[in-house]
Amino acid sequence: MDIATLGGWALGVFFIVFGILSGGTGMGAFIDTGSVLIVIGGTFSGFLVAFPLANVLGVGKVVGKTIQNSSYNTAEIIKKVIDLANIARREGLLALEEAVAEINDDFLQKGVMLIVDGTDPELVKNILETELSYIEGRHSNGRGLFATLGSLAPAFGMIGTLIGLVAMLKNLDDPSSIGPAMAVALLTTFYGSVLANLFFIPMENKLGIKSGEEILVREIMIEGLLSIQAGENPRIIEEKLKAFLAPSVRSSVSTEEGGANE
Repeated sequence: MDIATLGGWALGVFFIVFGILSGGTGMGAFIDTGSVLIVIGGTFSGFLVAFPLANVLGVGKVVGKTIQNSSYNTAEIIKKVIDLANIARREGLLALEEAVAEINDDFLQKGVMLIVDGTDPELVKNILETELSYIEGRHSNGRGLFATLGSLAPAFGMIGTLIGLVAMLKNLDDPSSIGPAMAVALLTTFYGSVLANLFFIPMENKLGIKSGEEILVREIMIEGLLSIQAGENPRIIEEKLKAFLAPSVRSSVSTEEGGANE
């Protein structure tokens, strides 16, 4: 689990509740059924209009990706590619077929099998880049779900505010109705802002970061596979792939598993 995401939500809720309680008003003043229905119901309704039903039903899976830790270790991926380069240099490209069973990543497996099958390098590149574009598109759709939710929640909060203000202005001659109407007017904006700024918009940003990490790993795989197919020295491949990493991370890629084993 991604502790940063869960911890951020917990801290956000804590500070909001603490701020409410420290003001001496109590939580009851910030709970209004009408406001909840306007914001939650309105946001969900707009969400249904904005996306096909299949996308709406799949939002739970996207949320799961937000709270999961990234499964990609870039340094380990580079080491694996260098291992493959060493095998290909010692035993030939056909020997990579036996190494496929030890590869857990489907994308890397596909690339290795294309090389083993003798596919033209340009075609290998085109196939893998096409799949990479599909991955980017899928990630973009996932981020779009939360971007839309992040815009709908404050919008329906504002709609609730307008509803409350209209109700208040229509009953100015009845002082007892002004308070409840004003509560709806303010609480809908409050609910919409909390949902957007604590949940939806940060989740969109987190998905963007995780998408960037996965795309980087895929680009490293493509570069490494094409270099292996071209017969480049594993030491050169190692240095080429290290260029994708931040300087502070490059030392985690052991040079002993690079060209030293050729």
